[in-house]
Amino acid sequence: MQAQEVLRQLRIPELDDFRQYVRGFPTNALMGMGAFAAITTYWFASRPKALKPPCDLGLQSLEIPGGERARRSVLNESDSEFVTYYYSDAQTIYQVFQRGLRVSNNGPCLGSRKPNQPYEWQSYQEVADRAENIGSALLHRGHFHTGDKFVGIFSQNRPEWTISELACYTYNLVVVPLYDTLGKEAIGYIIDKATISTVICDVPEKAQMILDCISGQGKSVKTIVLMEAFDKDLVSRGTESGVEILSLKEIGVNLMKTNIIFASVKNNGYFKITICDRYVYLSCDVFNAGFPKGAMLTHGNVVSNTAAFIKVTEIHCMLSVHDIHVSYLPLAHMFERVGVILIHGARIGYFQGDIRLLMDDLKTLQPTVFPVVPRLLNRMFDKVFSQANTPLRRWLLDFAFRRKEAELKNGVMRKDSMWDKLIFKKVQLSLGGRVRLVITGAAPVSPTILTFLRAALGCQFYEGYGQTECTAGCTMSMPGDWSAGHVGPPLPCNAVKLVDVAEMNYLAANGEGEVCVKGPNVFKGYLNDPERTAEAIDKDGWLHTGDIGKWLPNGILKIVDRKKHIFKLAQGEYIAPEKIETVYNRSDPVAQIFVHGDSLKACLVGIVVPDPDFLPMWAKRKGFEGSYLDLCSNKDVKAAILEDILVLGKEAGLKSFEQVRDIALHPEMFTVQNGLLTPTLKAKRNELRNHFREQIDELYAKIKM
Repeated sequence: MQAQEVLRQLRIPELDDFRQYVRGFPTNALMGMGAFAAITTYWFASRPKALKPPCDLGLQSLEIPGGERARRSVLNESDSEFVTYYYSDAQTIYQVFQRGLRVSNNGPCLGSRKPNQPYEWQSYQEVADRAENIGSALLHRGHFHTGDKFVGIFSQNRPEWTISELACYTYNLVVVPLYDTLGKEAIGYIIDKATISTVICDVPEKAQMILDCISGQGKSVKTIVLMEAFDKDLVSRGTESGVEILSLKEIGVNLMKTNIIFASVKNNGYFKITICDRYVYLSCDVFNAGFPKGAMLTHGNVVSNTAAFIKVTEIHCMLSVHDIHVSYLPLAHMFERVGVILIHGARIGYFQGDIRLLMDDLKTLQPTVFPVVPRLLNRMFDKVFSQANTPLRRWLLDFAFRRKEAELKNGVMRKDSMWDKLIFKKVQLSLGGRVRLVITGAAPVSPTILTFLRAALGCQFYEGYGQTECTAGCTMSMPGDWSAGHVGPPLPCNAVKLVDVAEMNYLAANGEGEVCVKGPNVFKGYLNDPERTAEAIDKDGWLHTGDIGKWLPNGILKIVDRKKHIFKLAQGEYIAPEKIETVYNRSDPVAQIFVHGDSLKACLVGIVVPDPDFLPMWAKRKGFEGSYLDLCSNKDVKAAILEDILVLGKEAGLKSFEQVRDIALHPEMFTVQNGLLTPTLKAKRNELRNHFREQIDELYAKIKM
């Protein structure tokens, strides 16, 4: 029955041939994994004709206007439709939560903890009641979806964040997340752009920051609602600015729920404005000038993205009321907010607010679902290898990894092998010991690190790709395909095509080009910005991501470059610095790197931040010793790192003019706090260029052209 279900999903007509094939299928390749991916992979691999378009692995070919071809998932029910929802009773975010309330049988929903204490849980009904009361209070204070509809949320992850969000969804108001690290100028700009009249904050310090933003400028903010206690001084300052300060615990308690038909929350109604950092770099740097853009996302956008994820994972990793998700990635980003948890009546446990205490939270919460960004994966990888501090331990770790890697190549994903018990149990327990689903995205992951952690954790481990403008994801690796170095096929909620980028010599005819996305998960545009909306979405509805992709032979997508941030050197060669940085970041001692060049120079230079955890160990093997700062100022260490990254560049196929000529070592990390990274941890290239202008000039002065 399982094989027949796979055939039904894949729409493969040759059932008799398939049965004959399955009889000879290696049984160990089915251990600990879903039949979907294993049978798909081996079936198509045994039939070369199926690897050619339009029948690539995991893909259908879709004819589009102009004779081009797009690709879409085989999980789509028909050639003309995308997945827009998974459950018929959950087609808006409000309905998603209501379904979770029903299937959970009013079980635990949102949990938080105090230091050294267990998690305390609010039930689904308690969350629903609080959300309706708060939403009702917002309406009584003048908010309504046809007029004053924007509500700001300025808070770290905590249950009140999600409850406030649900309050807005219940009455079709628009949530405007404010980043903790945006700064006053950008927050003031967002408040103006969306004419926000109410901001919900977690702590008084953030309320003070809002008051600083609006002081003496006639801003639209009239109410600040605080999750935590505040004093009379804050109330007095608010009164001076014409802003009322209220408590989230008190608002709505004594109000009857507003008589609104919840079904009026349409699935194409705007429910959220995300201030995102993916901008068009033409002649100016829009983000660095302090002007974020508001991406308008709808109920339908999020529900379709949620449905696509469920569709891909339904055979082997369907979520249930027994699952627990750990919330620590910023809720202001869409990666953390696609509602696959609440739709299944599962629970969300929030970290304490201090990333340094996350490991303690994980051990206490014992989550089953763990979203993770590449930076944390890198830390986990470094920690495991730093503990293998003798030649014997290093040999055992490498041997165990090779054994489990061999299983991965056969599609086997498990954590009950001898190697798990002897070697990898400790790293599994560090995440609580119950994680069964990990998904990573937001930035590229080293294939080496991804493969190692898949082997070490022994759970379903997916890598996705997307951006806020397509809600969260547009492609994702498939169950059972545990190879690394790609981002998988399109999700069932969208099609993907590649278009020519002639100036960079990427041609769609060669299976390369700019990644474009079309489907119900694509956003509706930027708030009050038709010009940049037209730059992002063309007249046929295709979102142009700015990323360069390549179709691999089995039909999955690999991100290879970036269209934006390109410049010419003096000789006229185009340079894509982010591609070069991605290659150089694979160097063991490198934590961060900024590659610089311009049209007046004939070569590239770089600023390298060595990894403070790994550099001393790496340098010692090279014969250098000293503190981290001593090593960063050592010319021989710099020369060794330069040699290492140049070797990686050559192995990756970088052309000679794409290689840096020289580098400078810098001991301080690029961070959001020092203004060198965006809130989503991407490089602010103008700020980096200005910050390191002196070092850059010195490097060029030493280079003999």
